[in-house]
Amino acid sequence: MAGNTFGKNFTVTTWGESHGPAIGAVIDGCPAGLSLSEEDIQPMLDRRHGTDGTNSRQEKDNVKILSGVLEGKTLGTPISLLIGNTDAHSSDYDDLKEVYRPGHADYTYDVKYGIRDWRGGGRSSGRETASRIAAGAVAIKILNELGITISSQTTRNNELPASGDSVGGSVEISVKGMPAGIGEPVFEKLDAELSKGIMSIGAVKAVEIGCGAKVASMTGSTCNDGFILASTESLPEEDSLRKEEILTNAGKAGSHYITKKTNHAGGILGGISDGDEIILRAFFKPTPSISSKQQTVDAFGHETEIEISGRHDSCIAQKGAVAAEAMTALTIVDLLFENMHSKMSAVSDFYK
Repeated sequence: MAGNTFGKNFTVTTWGESHGPAIGAVIDGCPAGLSLSEEDIQPMLDRRHGTDGTNSRQEKDNVKILSGVLEGKTLGTPISLLIGNTDAHSSDYDDLKEVYRPGHADYTYDVKYGIRDWRGGGRSSGRETASRIAAGAVAIKILNELGITISSQTTRNNELPASGDSVGGSVEISVKGMPAGIGEPVFEKLDAELSKGIMSIGAVKAVEIGCGAKVASMTGSTCNDGFILASTESLPEEDSLRKEEILTNAGKAGSHYITKKTNHAGGILGGISDGDEIILRAFFKPTPSISSKQQTVDAFGHETEIEISGRHDSCIAQKGAVAAEAMTALTIVDLLFENMHSKMSAVSDFYK
């Protein structure tokens, strides 16, 4: 199976199946000297577990750092992260071994590989997101060192349905403190890479950036974000501490910096960050594992009906929001590192 590694400069490979002994991630390309401990990673995993009653498995998702860190500092070598599967009930899936669950990857995995892990979906399970969230916590630690913060909120989360069904939802992700000039202008646009990262989360069916789908009904005069000069004195206090950096990255204009009157573009122009807040939204489908009766076909070509038992989340949006934050962080760190050689002056400054 290919496609388990994300990124080019800061890479993450996730591994493990939903009902195997453990899952985890290997990070390569993390700079040496970053302060890092399991305590830096665990809060993200705790948020994934949640307290809203939609999570069914009861693992604490305790992360272990197996390599790449010595005395609280990264070594610049691969960082291996381990999360045990301590609450897997594989017998819940015995009746589904030869049946294709609607909305799942059972059929497509069988067609592609001729074999699949029927115990909870294997690699296609939402359980895999714990690995990328753990890696994303390391990326967030790097971003925080640079004054870049990522947050999310649920923007649409339908009421929990009657027993036996599920609901979808949407989340909005915000990136603040982002310097201008990040992202490659053709095939590795910042918005394209962010969309790729978010869409790699199993339950995501759509991504919007800025005004998103609304731009189709806007005019150029209402959609374009006019540029203005703003005084550095008007910056929020946390940004005032970074005035020199903002002036350098957003365009010098005396004691002012270049910004926009509006942010319909969501902080990205021409595939490159413009220094404004990055805003994107992710839309999650309803959890496909429901106990309501569904029509399907088995692996022998017989039509049948199934009622899925076991423990399944009724809504994915909450843990999906944490996964979306993680993929946003991984994408941005990767492109920040890519940007370090975009100008000869930057290379010269580094090696002088």
